Amino acid sequence: MKRVAFLFTHAPHGSAGGREGLDALLATSALSEDIGVFFIGDGVLQLLPDQQPGKILARDYIATFGVLPLYDLETCFVCEASLCERGFGEQRELVLDVARLAPDALRARLQDYDTFLTF
Repeated sequence: MKRVAFLFTHAPHGSAGGREGLDALLATSALSEDIGVFFIGDGVLQLLPDQQPGKILARDYIATFGVLPLYDLETCFVCEASLCERGFGEQRELVLDVARLAPDALRARLQDYDTFLTF
């Protein structure tokens, strides 16, 4: 079976990409165990706790990425450089336990996957 990587590259607000990607990820988890989840660029914002979308007049967004371990989705990575570029260093707590990788290490991990779905 092919190994599938889900790449979250967009912020949680302004589009439904994060919700749609999470739905696709959970559905795929029922069919495959070879799944990796990557948060890159603005996608790292998906992992921030205590989001308040009402303050920017956005639809309510429920940060549900924290449920991934319940679906046995534990191969999750975040780009450390993307976090730092957005002002969230190592001390920042995230809604999901993810491996923080430098860009080169992240690219090396991506080479282990056959299929890429980007949201």
